[in-house]
Amino acid sequence: MQNPPRNEAHQIVNVSLHSLAAGKQVILVGVPGAFTPGCSLKHVPGFIEKAEELKSKGISEILVLSVNDPYVMKAWAKSYPENKHLKFFSDGSAAYMKSPGLELDGSDKGFGIRSERFALLVDDLKVKVANMETGGQLKVSSADDMLKAL
Repeated sequence: MQNPPRNEAHQIVNVSLHSLAAGKQVILVGVPGAFTPGCSLKHVPGFIEKAEELKSKGISEILVLSVNDPYVMKAWAKSYPENKHLKFFSDGSAAYMKSPGLELDGSDKGFGIRSERFALLVDDLKVKVANMETGGQLKVSSADDMLKAL
């Protein structure tokens, strides 16, 4: 995963999920694409709205991951000025998504390889809850769904 640069002078920084999640309870939110309607208007805003409630239930980090380049992820993160808790990461080559089979082929819509939509509850590097969507839906991977899982 890549952490978008904080400003143009900074280099892109590679980070591992292991380094972000070891010894913690985190939520990993996978989205098909930055700035897409379902992701931008529903999925991510729900996590921003519920972040403090999720943190009050023991969540250390809420990590948003998409198969977009780091600069797009930086711009997308900036489009949520009210966000205080979500961290945005790039999986530009889909390497992270491909390893467990979480990639989505959006070639028929002109998107190429993307991520399935999902929300994972990870406790000390062990997946405790895997809410996976099908067909572009947003029925099981919302912030409310994760709150119910806690």
